[in-house]
Amino acid sequence: MSVIEKTANEIIVNSPVRETRGETLFSRFLKLLCSVRFGIILLIAVGLLCFLGMIIMQQNIEGFERYYAELTPAQKLVYGSVGLFDIYHSWYFNALLLVLSFNIVLASIDRFPKTWTFVSKPKLDASLKWLRHQEQNASFETTGESAEAVAARIAEKAKAAGWRKSVVTEKDGTTFVFVQSGVWNRLGAYAVHVALLTIFIGGFMTGQLGNTGQMALQPGQNSNQIYEMVSDLDQLNQVTKQLPFEIYCTDIQQKLIKRDESITATNTIDWLTKIQIKDETGVTEATVQMNRPFDYRGYRFFQSSFVAVGRARNITVRAKSVDGQTQDVSVPRNGTTSLPDGTQVRFVDFRGNFSLGREDPNEDTSDYPNPGAILQVTPPAGLSQTAYAFGEKLANMPVASKPIAGYTYQLVEFERVGDQHILSVQRDPGADVVYVGFVLLPLTLGAVFFFSHQRVWALIEKRADNQFKVTIGGNTNRNQAAFGEKFERFIRGFSEQSLGGREI
Repeated sequence: MSVIEKTANEIIVNSPVRETRGETLFSRFLKLLCSVRFGIILLIAVGLLCFLGMIIMQQNIEGFERYYAELTPAQKLVYGSVGLFDIYHSWYFNALLLVLSFNIVLASIDRFPKTWTFVSKPKLDASLKWLRHQEQNASFETTGESAEAVAARIAEKAKAAGWRKSVVTEKDGTTFVFVQSGVWNRLGAYAVHVALLTIFIGGFMTGQLGNTGQMALQPGQNSNQIYEMVSDLDQLNQVTKQLPFEIYCTDIQQKLIKRDESITATNTIDWLTKIQIKDETGVTEATVQMNRPFDYRGYRFFQSSFVAVGRARNITVRAKSVDGQTQDVSVPRNGTTSLPDGTQVRFVDFRGNFSLGREDPNEDTSDYPNPGAILQVTPPAGLSQTAYAFGEKLANMPVASKPIAGYTYQLVEFERVGDQHILSVQRDPGADVVYVGFVLLPLTLGAVFFFSHQRVWALIEKRADNQFKVTIGGNTNRNQAAFGEKFERFIRGFSEQSLGGREI
């Protein structure tokens, strides 16, 4: 909005004070909506709300549940009642963006006609008094040339100085030369307005049409729902949302720095989740990695987090027959392999800290203190039985040393992986629009502030035959220092040798 204010001040310098008596309420309301000061207040308010959105964790961010649990009951109640946990979707944030957009549009409409007149119909002549009151002005006398020749020489040197557009006019026997550059800079504020409105439109599209949530997946599991934690005053509730397709998880993998140590995040290079997306068009295979999200039908899948309960992606089991022969076989999770005699070994389950009782879902087994695998063994002609495979530490347990289908089983090695991967699913229809706005905004601001509209007038007065007095003055809307240096170099070009005159 500072761009609007500067442009408005430059253009409407001599605007008369408008009479406010007798104005209707609607007219005053429109005038308020067009006000630059009102727009600045709105922009500051939007900025403050965005700042609050940064310092107060939003409910669609990973880790919100932990953040919420650490707040005091009073904070939960206050923040939840005014919508600070989801500030970018709150009614007042959207209302501010809408009013600010109206302010930008109406302010542009209100001022554009005068700006366009200023650009399309430039002031081609200037009085002697007005030129002398310009911050940059100079005068000199010249002899030996006609007024047309002097004007042509001034226009030529102005072009060499960078003021390429020149117009020579005559009025009441006086010749004027008008040169300028960067006139488009006067319209730069409106380009900034377009960039801001583009960002606002993209944000509004995301807020109204977007969809965000999380999906927990483990191999063999399918789902078409995502969930999100939503604050309701001082309570936290889980909201489920439906996807227009179904996700089936085929595999999860965790690449560790040290493969025989814990599966914590500090020991992990990457998480990979392999999925199949099923809809009316068929089946799409995809892999979601930590720094490689996957896009499908406007939805983007990110690696969000994982459940650090010790599991195995595949295991290597040593099967020992009753006659002492051994055979090492590898089995993927939920997979099956065969022993030489046709016995089928299926990998059913794995625990990082094995116990015969029910597993504690809240136990941290990321360090694998007592790893063990549960197998389903089916001999060629017999019923399926449950077998257990442990490492050397628990290999002598009775449940592990008891032969099952003629074999005992020992866990040789396994590939470590967490129990579940949690994907963040985000539908952001306004993302591309916002990106375009973010590209336009710095470009337009740079064009506005790093360039300027420079104007120079030369008044050529006839003193006698082939004797003229030249008064030159100019101004710019920005970067006065650089314009002053350029103007001085331009004036120094008019020496005795160039125009046959003398500077006064």
